[in-house]
Amino acid sequence: MSLEDTDPLFQLIHSLSKSEKRYFRLHASAMSPAANKKFVHLFDLIEKQKHYNEKKILRKAPHLKPIQLHNLKANLRKQVLRSLRLFGESSSEESTIRNWIEYARILYNKGLHAQAVKMLDKAKKEATQLEQPALLLDILEFEKHVVMQTVSEHNEERVALLISETRTVARQIDNINRFSNLYARLNSLYVKLGFVRNREDHEKVRSFFFSGLPEYEEKKLSFSEKVYLYSSYVSYYFFVQDFRNGYRFALKYIALFEEDPARITRAPELYIKGLNNLLVAENKLFLFREFETNYKKLMRVHAIKGLHLTEHLQMMLFKYKYMHKINHYFMMGDFTGGTKIISVAEHELDRFARGMDKHYVLLFYYKVACLYFGAGNFKRAVNWLNRIINSRDVELREDILSFARILLLICHYELGNMELAEYNIRSTYRFLLKKEERFRYHRYILQFMRNLTRETRGKKLVKEFSALKKKLVPLERHPYEKRLFLYFDIISWLESKIEKRPVEKIIREKFERKVKKREP
Repeated sequence: MSLEDTDPLFQLIHSLSKSEKRYFRLHASAMSPAANKKFVHLFDLIEKQKHYNEKKILRKAPHLKPIQLHNLKANLRKQVLRSLRLFGESSSEESTIRNWIEYARILYNKGLHAQAVKMLDKAKKEATQLEQPALLLDILEFEKHVVMQTVSEHNEERVALLISETRTVARQIDNINRFSNLYARLNSLYVKLGFVRNREDHEKVRSFFFSGLPEYEEKKLSFSEKVYLYSSYVSYYFFVQDFRNGYRFALKYIALFEEDPARITRAPELYIKGLNNLLVAENKLFLFREFETNYKKLMRVHAIKGLHLTEHLQMMLFKYKYMHKINHYFMMGDFTGGTKIISVAEHELDRFARGMDKHYVLLFYYKVACLYFGAGNFKRAVNWLNRIINSRDVELREDILSFARILLLICHYELGNMELAEYNIRSTYRFLLKKEERFRYHRYILQFMRNLTRETRGKKLVKEFSALKKKLVPLERHPYEKRLFLYFDIISWLESKIEKRPVEKIIREKFERKVKKREP
């Protein structure tokens, strides 16, 4: 994607579906010809461009002066957004409730207070059913104002009920805010660091999380409160590598939706995120059969009756579809099979490139590199690892950046590029020092690579691989060193070198043993 393609208006127009474009033109045609002629022409010119180019626009529209273009683009963007709002209103239950609130306001201003109250009752009933506490609070506040303008023998009871309802909803909103703030903060820390690296990190995250939790009774929480509470717990337990407890809360989260399937169509983004968390936990815990079952659920989301798949939801499904498809190949040890889907995945990645978060892109590159490594295609692995190392997003996922460098070292060794390996040992060492990644895992691997020479071969080489394995195996049980084995199965690679067999075959055999062990 070129830098020019980051123009906000170009991105907005090219994100529209065919039906949204058609609706925009209908919306524009309802305006006076003088008002819409110029911005519709500009819309058509931008829509036809594959890459945004203002010079070409001005050449094809000589009646436009460069000085006018900025204001015309601003007006066009406003009209496109307005048409999108109108286009979505007919299918949005939330918009229906907002319309009823506005109707109530109109009736109130006309002095028709009793009618306004009836309209608010209608809106309140729908907002309660759809579990929309923010809208419900707006309705209750307005209803109190309306009731104060009426005289009725039941006013005192109604006001008391409204006050009680308002307190309940306000408490729900406060909990949702606190739970969602915790979730957002944990997520931002994870995107920067990856899993906790040491006791200090662990204590910092634990203290932050539990001190930020408000007092609550789980049974009394609303659906929305539970969604954000469980999300926060999943995030916390994943962060500290307690995948068993993370899995427990991910199951509770999904159960909220599956006990009332209507919630899936009302909040599909939250449901998709929940499935993603469930699959992450099942992958880490090697719950293979459960993983396959829930992956099928993810793949069937697009077919759920009544679900409107926005561009954003399609992008989410793309992300999780390929991430977990790759994880599925990892679990089975079928790296060669996994590499066959990469060209299709890369093509789809290009489609969503404008809206894709950089954290996902780096993680995708790393997983693809690992697929090629496992398949023995070290040249392709190097290409994908270089995409990560040369990335400008050096503040994202420092753990991924560190591991990309470690894996690159091993790839150069496999390719016989000893000079490049020696250069990368030095640069990797400097990088790890800078990022304060001082683990025995890294130190052992760097020492091992430094000790290898062109003359190290035969029994002597096997002895070196065995010695490294002996040092690394105990670290798999270390509370903080063990996280490093989540990124790359180095033990299986070492076994492949010792036994002189493909790493893919060794991982496949381990997979078959694990599956057989879990079968009744």
